[in-house]
Amino acid sequence: MRVLGSAVLVMEFFVMCFAMLLAKDYDEPSTIIAGTIISILLLLTPGLLKKRTGWILGSILQFLVIGYAVVVPSMAIVGLVFGGLWIAAIIVGRKGEAARAALMATRTPNP
Repeated sequence: MRVLGSAVLVMEFFVMCFAMLLAKDYDEPSTIIAGTIISILLLLTPGLLKKRTGWILGSILQFLVIGYAVVVPSMAIVGLVFGGLWIAAIIVGRKGEAARAALMATRTPNP
């Protein structure tokens, strides 16, 4: 679960950096500052995915990336795609952890 979530967040970090290149032509410096804060949080959050707070922060960041579409309109589509990947990482990760736990429960210890 952590590996999939980390992959989504790190790839989203790179996309957000490219979105800031587009945002520099639009409006005020505050858009770049907001994008920088979101990007830094996207890069730091994979280290927090060991705990529940990391997953909550990652979910909040998904909404912030979608909200960045106010500045860069194409980020709405990209944000929705990454939001879907985030949900898929949670669902597939839980199934994988459940399967691993079942496998570990049926495994007999070696003498």
